[in-house]
Amino acid sequence: MKDFALWAEADWIAAIAATVLGLFLIGGAYAVTRKEPEVGGHPKGLYMLFFAEMWERFSYYGMRALLIFYLTQHWLFNSSASNVIYGAYISLVYITPVLGGWLADNYIGQRKAVLYGAILLTFGHFLMAFEGTGGQNDPTINVFWLALAFIIVGSGFLKANISVLVGQLYPRTDVRRDGAYTIFYMGINVGAAVGAILAGYLGFTLGWEYGFGAAGLGMLLGLIVFVIGKPLLMGKGEPAKPLAKNTELLVYGIGIVGVAVMWVLIQYQSLVGGIMLIAGALLLGYVLIEAFKLEKHPRERIFAALFLIALQPLFWGLFEQGGGSLNLFTNEFIDLQGVPAPIFQSINPIYIILLAPIFAGLWTWLGRKGLEPSTPAKFGLGLVQLGFGFLVLVWGAATVGIDAKIPVIFLFGIYLFHTTGELCLSPVGLSAMNRLSPRHLASLIMGAWFFATAGGGFVAGVIGAATGGEDGDMTRQAALDVYWTIGLVSIVVGIFVVLIARFVAKYMHLDTLSDDALEGHAEAGLEAQEAGIHPTTRA
Repeated sequence: MKDFALWAEADWIAAIAATVLGLFLIGGAYAVTRKEPEVGGHPKGLYMLFFAEMWERFSYYGMRALLIFYLTQHWLFNSSASNVIYGAYISLVYITPVLGGWLADNYIGQRKAVLYGAILLTFGHFLMAFEGTGGQNDPTINVFWLALAFIIVGSGFLKANISVLVGQLYPRTDVRRDGAYTIFYMGINVGAAVGAILAGYLGFTLGWEYGFGAAGLGMLLGLIVFVIGKPLLMGKGEPAKPLAKNTELLVYGIGIVGVAVMWVLIQYQSLVGGIMLIAGALLLGYVLIEAFKLEKHPRERIFAALFLIALQPLFWGLFEQGGGSLNLFTNEFIDLQGVPAPIFQSINPIYIILLAPIFAGLWTWLGRKGLEPSTPAKFGLGLVQLGFGFLVLVWGAATVGIDAKIPVIFLFGIYLFHTTGELCLSPVGLSAMNRLSPRHLASLIMGAWFFATAGGGFVAGVIGAATGGEDGDMTRQAALDVYWTIGLVSIVVGIFVVLIARFVAKYMHLDTLSDDALEGHAEAGLEAQEAGIHPTTRA
């Protein structure tokens, strides 16, 4: 333990993060130990899911903050190769919820799916702590690939299903659902911020095993919270019909086989793109087949959902530069004042915590005046802001000499616009997926949303690789050229989406939605009233 007088900025940041985490844990313990079935107007099961997801995000974002540096500095991949691996990993993390959601819907239910996913994730995160001697010739690298494989498959079982569990705690017409998802979304970002700070701090100051070990501990705590808190779910998330023991074991066996498959794919990233194209075509075909079985309005809602889903690869391909190429760029070319680069991965979730209530109030205020943008329009605005963030960084670099470090204020600037863009797209899109999905397709459509996000992960790896020089190592000018180009592309596409938003919104038919058609009133629900629910709302 250092003397306080010797503490640097990074030490204070880590201490503050640990204190914030402790305060949240105290508050959570208070909420779930009350005798009353509800606390603060919400069932105690919500707070249990809040902390289970908070710890899962702690582990995921803690590991994510370190991963690109672990690849370049420990396993000695160049920056281009590291970005491709990072992109393939992100892609696979978001593609597996398609299968996980389907297995939960049809066989084991959401609760058992989340539990199994948490077990796989815990094992995977602890495997990350085995670092060996480093370099690509070290046999321990196979343990690293295995760790990523466990995390990928575990995420597949957990991601889509824990979100659905939140909605199942409430009756379909319960007006508290939006507020519940707001609380849940805050848990995600508290975990993400604190995880990035603490794991990033430990990994850079004490060693990789400490950073990844902290992420593993966080996931273990999330698993324990979920197991102990089972009674608080009040029987929600169980299989739709009695589950035979052999069937349940078969599903778990599929998960283990999936780990073996992912262990291969993460090492041969070129296969991921081809598989995604095939899987995407099959998924699209299946969704369309199911859509054409529906009445006109439900069918057109599926079409609107597919349009929104199609924008995901572009948005997340650019957004995920944050954990990949932008993370490396930060370490090399930003004036960090001695703070470890991974800690800056906490900026985005901190912004979300601060800005989410503002956006919630903004949508409500605009909705009362009949001026709230429709969901498609919000998507377009999100893309415009995302692109503008990259331009801010490029302009910031132009203010200093080519050999001078870029002031850190411009890093805060890019993450600010990326966050406001995310708040226009991510929670709104999650809400739309549940709102537009028939009950029997809820987890599948949510899985399709994550699948499109997976496409963004693969795109992120391709873009990140382009920031490398001829030898595969990142150069300042190459990175800035790429950021300028993708920033302009995102702005142009965003403006186009805003222009056609009125026509897409008509296909959503939110004014004729019946309560029985919905799995949940909102999925992330940062706004009190989703855009377009009133016939007078315009794009």
